[in-house]
Parts: sequence; structure tokens; C-alpha cells
Amino acid sequence: MATEKQDKEEEVKTDDGSPKIKPRPIVQLGIFLISHSPVFSVVFSAAGVMALLLLPLLAKNTYISENALMPGSARSMLSHRDVSDGSKLVNDVKNFRLNHEGQGVEVQRLIGNYMLDMGAEVSYQKFQPEGNHFHPLHFFSGPASFTNLGNVSCASYGVNVAGIIRAPRGDGKESIVLVTPYDFINGGDYEALSLGIASSLFSLLARVTWLSKDIIWLVADSRYGDYRPVAAWLTEYHTPSFEVSDLSKCDELNPSDSFRRAGTVAAALVVKVDGRSERFEDTLSIYAEASNGQMPNLDLINVVNYLAVHRQGFYVKVEKVVSLLSSSWLKTVGEIFEAVGKVARTLNPDWKFGIPAADYLEGSATLASSLYSQALGIPTGPHGAFRDYQVDAITLKVSPRFPPDNKGRQHEFFLRGAQLLEGTIRSVNNLLEKFHQSFFLYLLTSPGKFISVGVYMIAFALLVAPLPMVAASLYIDGCTTQNPAENLKSWKWLDAAKQVFALHLLGFIVTLLPYFICQVPGEQSPTNRSFIWAATSSSLLLITFVTVPGCSPFSSRLHGANWAVLKSVTISAAFIGLCLMSIINFATAEIGALLLVPMCLMVRPIKPDLRSRRVKSLLRALCSMVLVTNGFPVMFFAISKGLIGEGLVGLGLGGEFWTWLESLWAWKSATYLYIGMVHLPCWLLCLYILFHPS
Repeated sequence: MATEKQDKEEEVKTDDGSPKIKPRPIVQLGIFLISHSPVFSVVFSAAGVMALLLLPLLAKNTYISENALMPGSARSMLSHRDVSDGSKLVNDVKNFRLNHEGQGVEVQRLIGNYMLDMGAEVSYQKFQPEGNHFHPLHFFSGPASFTNLGNVSCASYGVNVAGIIRAPRGDGKESIVLVTPYDFINGGDYEALSLGIASSLFSLLARVTWLSKDIIWLVADSRYGDYRPVAAWLTEYHTPSFEVSDLSKCDELNPSDSFRRAGTVAAALVVKVDGRSERFEDTLSIYAEASNGQMPNLDLINVVNYLAVHRQGFYVKVEKVVSLLSSSWLKTVGEIFEAVGKVARTLNPDWKFGIPAADYLEGSATLASSLYSQALGIPTGPHGAFRDYQVDAITLKVSPRFPPDNKGRQHEFFLRGAQLLEGTIRSVNNLLEKFHQSFFLYLLTSPGKFISVGVYMIAFALLVAPLPMVAASLYIDGCTTQNPAENLKSWKWLDAAKQVFALHLLGFIVTLLPYFICQVPGEQSPTNRSFIWAATSSSLLLITFVTVPGCSPFSSRLHGANWAVLKSVTISAAFIGLCLMSIINFATAEIGALLLVPMCLMVRPIKPDLRSRRVKSLLRALCSMVLVTNGFPVMFFAISKGLIGEGLVGLGLGGEFWTWLESLWAWKSATYLYIGMVHLPCWLLCLYILFHPS
């Protein structure tokens, strides 16, 4: 025993007698990962892409999390008299528009009179069209900060009509909003059918006794788009303005009709009838994406989907990328997963892995659409205005299977549509609190299947995991000196940090340039504005090379192994930017990681590879150039357009790209900031490393 104790004491001491500190397991693991970073970067990147391809297989069936909703538990109380009232309103609106074309707000008065006859409190709201102007100081402002067009005449304003039914069993503290956008000037026959559905339901709700939440029916004047009238009404509802508007001079409506309010909005449904269905059954399309990837509580979608499918017999769908349905490589991946699933079930019947290849194609196309719509950060319907006030809302677009002049089918269509809304409102009416039980972060692969945040975040984590390991490995290689003790004290990273900071500052300035370009007098086409933007940005880049010491690629200070330290700092900046973006909009970070991570990991100076003329080196240089080329924002925009079947080439590409960016900043999408302040600077740094004079 004494001998063993003496041996242990000798093992923990160094030659000079000082105790030897054994590194902790986590430190040893970190050293192991850093020393083998090339292998692990390939493994993690491949695993991240594989995790994305597996997402349609991992989708779960939707379910009702909140027991109080109880969809379909009560029998519908809608009568044929209610449906007849809705049909009468539609006929009166059509006839009035035919006989009184361009008669101001008379159609609004007609709808308001119908609401009054049902016992509702009616109010009219005037609003101005919104200007689409980029202002950097308003980017992070609230939803009430919109830009009005100047010199708006009385003939160009819009008028919303809102009717409120007070709940007989409520205290006026909560409400449910039903929105039907309608163009009072150029509205079509199909669009008028949405008024019939809402009027049938409103006629019922005006006489029921089970309501505990007030009901608001908003007929939004959609002559300036569906979103603007809803946003204007919500702004007045939540943040009333006491200033006298210029529209008060327009006295077509009774000025004594003050704006009326109900309680806090618990949920909202936007109903539109949008053209004839391509199928042999009535189709219901659900749109849920709001600004910056926000989604309503999944229970709201589940209630609508359950009632539409199992009670009313609608064919329910969500948007999908149609071009992926004919993708041969995606079909091959689906067939492989289907074969693997069959093998797994033969080994163990309890292993439910794999789905049919056709279902995999459908799920992938829907998943791609959901991911892309969330990444854009642009609302897919008027419901997005409610989400800005943290109200759960969705847009329901119904496509009937009959022409609009078919009176026989119209009655049945109104009945089924109103019963669907009745069941949904009855479920929301049962809630004693806001939606909170189900998911707010999810992706849809079908109306009845979803992927939760705990599943789809794995792919992002695997993609960005190699970045800190490779950054540490490159820093150690770039700062290696003859004296190992001085490696950690090296200041070689400071020059690289200056270059990275300078180019990120340039990205911030480039992000603000559209504001100044829009101030240029005269009408400029999107193509001309994109050229001005590109020329100004290139000039600023040259100025940065001249003014910042060591930032120019022609600087003599860049020769040697400094590119490794620069790449290390670049990868660190990309890692921080992607992680921050994942907090704001996870879908944007996911797509950004697919582009940025391979480019940052793979790029290296091509001059040594071209001089060596070995096959391995030439392939590495080719991969670096391809990744950097595809990582350019304009190039990726063209590729993405091609994937969804809208190929763009030539000079029109610049104009389309400007229009696309204009839509991003108009909707205050954080994706615009990511492109200008994270992706573009990192792409410039990768291009900088690619042509490094090593």
C-alpha cells in the first residue's frame, strides 16, 4: 500500500517538483475537436444537411393542446334564414354597384345598415393609403409608424366599416375579430361572396346567448391592398389619435359616428373568397406567416383544420413550392428514405421510419415554402397586422367549386363556410385566457403535420457547430511562433479584426444607402437604382481599401500566413451573426447557414492551389470559387428564383433584386439587415481571402 501511494505521488509531479495539473475532460475534448477540426467540420456539415432532408420524415401529426377549445363538440345553430340574409346582402351589393357606379361610400353605408338591422354597433373609419418609403430611423419602430402619402384628396381615401356585437355573457374585456377585405371600387363577384359568409355568421351571433367575447366584423376597404386597411384599423383601435385629420373635411360620412371599440382582441380570422377551385371540391387555403417569421399559436390552425376537414368537408391546403414536386433528385431522396423505412420495419415493426416518396415530395415542397415565407419576414396576408399586436390570427382563402352566379350552390357554400367560422369562434369563445398551450415556433409540412422548434433547430446547430472549432484551429495555426508561451499573447489578430470591423461597418453604410438613393429627385426605375446602389457601394469599398491601413488586398502586410488569422476572425463574425439572427428569425438563420457556413469553411487563397497544379488542389480551388460565387446575394436571388420557376437573367435581374429588397425594408424585415450587415460583409471577406496574395 505504501509503495502504490508513493507511485501516485510521483505521477502527479513534474521534473522540477511542482504539481502537474491534469486538464479537465471538457478541456481535453475541446483540444481534441480543435486538433481534428477539418474532419469534424465535414461530419457536422454533412449531418446538418442530412438533418434538413430528414425533417419531412420527423413531422408529427397536429393535435389540440388546449382542452377547453373542444372543436366540433357543439351542434351548429346556423339556420337557413341566416344564410338567406347573407345572400340578400351579396345581391344588394352587386345590384347597387351596377346601378350606382362610383357613388362614394354608399356601399359602405349599405353594409353598415345591414349591421344596424342585426343589432350591432356600427362605426366608419377613414384612412389614407400608405407610402412605401424606406427610412432607417423607422426600421425598428412599432406598427403604428407608417408613412402617409401627401396631398391625399377626398376621392382617394379608404373607408372601413366595423360592426360590434356585445357578448351577453361577457364583461366587454375580450373580443374576436372577423375580417372580410372587399374592394368597394373594383371588387369582383367572388370577393363579394366573403361578405355573404360573414353576414350569415354575424346574423347568427347577433341572437345567440352563449357568447362571452364581443364579436367585431370588420369590412376592410381593400382598394389599396388587403393589409393597409386592417393595419389602419388596428392602429386606431390600440393607439387612438386625438389629432384632427385632413380627412375630417371629407364629410360624406356622418362625423358623429365615433370610432367604437370592444375588449382586448383574443384572436382574429381573415376570410377571403379567392377564385374558383381547381379541384372538384371546395378548397380552403390557410396562410399563417406574419412579419419576421412570427406564427400564430398552432392550436388556432389545428381547430380550423379539424373543423374544415371533419365537419365541413373542405380540401385544406397550405402553400408549397410547386417546382419541387417535379424535382428528380428530391424524388430519389424520398425513394431512398422509403426503402430504408421498409427495411427498418422488417427488422422491427415498431420502428415507424420512412414515408412514401410521394408524401415526402409533398412534405418537402410545403416545408420549403414555410421556411422561405418565414425567412422573408413578409406577412402572407392581412392577418400579419394582428400579429404585430401579439394577436393570434390567420387568413382563410376559400375557393368554391362553382361559378359565382350559381345561386343553388351559393346557398350551400355560405352554409358550410359560416358553420366553419361558427365552430372556430365557439372554440375561441371557450378560452379563459390567450392561446399558450401549443407551439409558436414551428414549420408546416401539411395542414395536419408540423415540425416543432426542438426538431428543426438541430439542423442549424449541426451546421454552425464547426465554426468555433475551425476558427480556433486557424487562430492557433496563424499565431504560431517559435516560443509557444507567446502564442496566446500574440496580437496578430488585431489587424484581421480591423479589416473585419471595417467591412462590417461598410455593410452597415451600404444598408442605409437605399434611403439616400430614394431621395434623388426624379423617377428612377428599379434597374437604375440598383446600378446606382452597386456603383456607390463599390466606390465606398475602394475608399475603405485606401483609408484603412492593411485592409487593401494589395497591401504588403498581407503576405504570409495572415490569411489564416483573417479567416479565423471572419468565421467568428459569421458565427456570432448567425446565432444572433437565429434569435430574431430562425428561418433566415437556417437558410443563411446553408450558404455562409460552407463558404466560410471552404474558402482559402487560390494562388497556391493553382501553382501546385495538383488535382486535389485544383478541385479545392474550384469548390471555393463556386461557393463564393453562389454566396453573392444577387446570385443566390437568381438561383432561388430559378428554383421556384421564375428564372431571371440579364439586366432585369438587378431591377428585380432591388424590388425584392424594397419589399423587405418596406415590411421592416430583419432579413434585410442580415443581408446587409452579416452576409454581405462575410462574403466580401471570403472573396478577400480567395484572392489573398499568399
